[in-house]
Amino acid sequence: MIPELGHFCLAMAVALACAQGVVGIAAPGLRDPRALAATPLLALLHTAAIGLAFLALAWAGVVSDFTVENIADFSSAKTPLLYRITGIWGNHDGSILLWCLILSLCGAAVALGGQRLPASLRARVLGVLGLVSCGFLLFTLMVSDPFTRIWPPPLDGAGMNPILQDPGLAFHPPVLYAGYVGFSVAFAFAIAALIEGRIDAAWGRWVRPWVLLSWCFLTGGITLGSWWSYYTLGWGGYWFWDPVENAALLPWLTGTALLHCAIVVEKRESLKAWTVLLAIATFSLSLSGTFLVRSGILNSVHSFAAAPDQGLFILGLLGLAIGGSLLLFALRAPALAGGGVYAPISRESALILNNIFLCAIAAVVFTGTLYPPFVNLLFGAQLSVGAPFFNQTALPLAAPVILAMGVGPLLPWKRADLYPVLHRLWLAGAVAGLVFILVGATRHFIAALGLAGGAWVVGAALTELAGRAGLWRGRGLVLPPRAAFGAALGHIGFGVSVLGIAAMTLAAQKVVVLKPGQSATLGGYEWTLADLHDAPGPNYAQRVADLTVSEGGRVFLTLHPARRMFPGGVVTNDAAIHTNGWQDLYAVFADERDGGAELRLNRHPGAPEIWFGGLIMALGGLVSLSDRRLRVGAPFRKPLPGGAAA
Repeated sequence: MIPELGHFCLAMAVALACAQGVVGIAAPGLRDPRALAATPLLALLHTAAIGLAFLALAWAGVVSDFTVENIADFSSAKTPLLYRITGIWGNHDGSILLWCLILSLCGAAVALGGQRLPASLRARVLGVLGLVSCGFLLFTLMVSDPFTRIWPPPLDGAGMNPILQDPGLAFHPPVLYAGYVGFSVAFAFAIAALIEGRIDAAWGRWVRPWVLLSWCFLTGGITLGSWWSYYTLGWGGYWFWDPVENAALLPWLTGTALLHCAIVVEKRESLKAWTVLLAIATFSLSLSGTFLVRSGILNSVHSFAAAPDQGLFILGLLGLAIGGSLLLFALRAPALAGGGVYAPISRESALILNNIFLCAIAAVVFTGTLYPPFVNLLFGAQLSVGAPFFNQTALPLAAPVILAMGVGPLLPWKRADLYPVLHRLWLAGAVAGLVFILVGATRHFIAALGLAGGAWVVGAALTELAGRAGLWRGRGLVLPPRAAFGAALGHIGFGVSVLGIAAMTLAAQKVVVLKPGQSATLGGYEWTLADLHDAPGPNYAQRVADLTVSEGGRVFLTLHPARRMFPGGVVTNDAAIHTNGWQDLYAVFADERDGGAELRLNRHPGAPEIWFGGLIMALGGLVSLSDRRLRVGAPFRKPLPGGAAA
């Protein structure tokens, strides 16, 4: 009965989302206050309906209702409770329902938190969100129904993918989806602005918090996903330029550019058309990633298997959303021209430089990701584009971004003199140069360049904070605005991640086969296999290797990498990782041979900083978001007496 109730709520959500879209788009033209007031109510009812549907599916997972095909295929009675819950979004149908739920929550947030918006703008934003949600709900109901029944039900389900039975799955997909879907609000603001033909500083102030919040979620989701892959898959790396990883990186790159452009619109009422185009592009890339993951075009450990009709349906949604928005942009963009005049050396110019190179990196990643499947589709040729291509093309484009990140925040708006800014940054430059010399002396040029770049970004951000706090004036310290403090913290986080990525190029790795009592040396440490033994798990059996690590003859650490055997013959590796905050000692029990163990041993300097940096970036965004000037929004101009707009 509960699954039928969930299916009914899903059908109701389709009707409510359609009504929200139609009423929201049409209400401002009707000039009917009742229609304007109805749009937020429809958004809240739409959210409630999807929420009930999601809870119904969660209930089926918790009680192991195997008459529901989704539960029978991706859960079992032996699966721990945590993974019976998180397994709801560990498959195609459930993940789409989660996507719809988050999209509806975005609409509810606009409905409840947008009272300061002009009524017509809020209605149109909710209308666009309603139409987008209606499309995805129709997809869910028609070709990806998570409530499909089967009879007779199996005695037990097939079980969840063992690789996904990890606490990281409880956080990574929802956080990542919140970032993806959150950009729908910026997209809706852009479409509403194109319909109204008006973008000004108030619009920039309204849209920037939504962009910032989405960027924080997407940054956190990518960071958690990278960390989860690092310790779960046992590959020993943090980023593999996997096609689905690239699908998440693309909206992050354009979303970062959008965030900086929204600042220019708010402060200087410039780059209006470019900001709207970035909002469309960012959400379009989020939708494209959804299509690619579920269409079968990309081969990845992260992708979902999907039927052809599912891929075609999403492709149709993609064409309507992207094609329609770009057509509207082409018709209305000429009305968005205008903006302040600024010199080549100014904060505006630095932000434009930032945009150019971020979009260039996005173009390289987009091309490298999609070129092989399209060549295969058109000519039947099998091509592989991997890490060497991306490292040699995308990473050099990041160098100007890193350089501009240090200088840009210190430049004044409109017109600037470069010499005083460089003079203030002499200490950051000296530290970066010293790092380059010290590391470069060991003939690690790439690592030295990356470490110097990370030190430059961190030093420049600290210099900016010190200047805002009045440290150089000697008149007492002043607390910087939270928006400025959060922005500097975001730059510091990026610099810390760059430091970690650069240090990881110095990693030491070795694959060895050891019997109990035998040792191997790596990274200045002696690794000794002490024992091999069996250990029980909640729904698996495991074989554990006890590995001692010593330095100078003194044992200071014992690692326990394991091989887990799940029902059905699935085997996974549980990596053992020890970190001191500066480096990781990482061991994987790859296989058992001739009474010994095949071990992959790794020493990863700087690895923790990669994820610390990502979390610091997300934290910086949240600190900026807590600034009251962003939370209350910008006041809109009231009409002058006589009906003329101010």
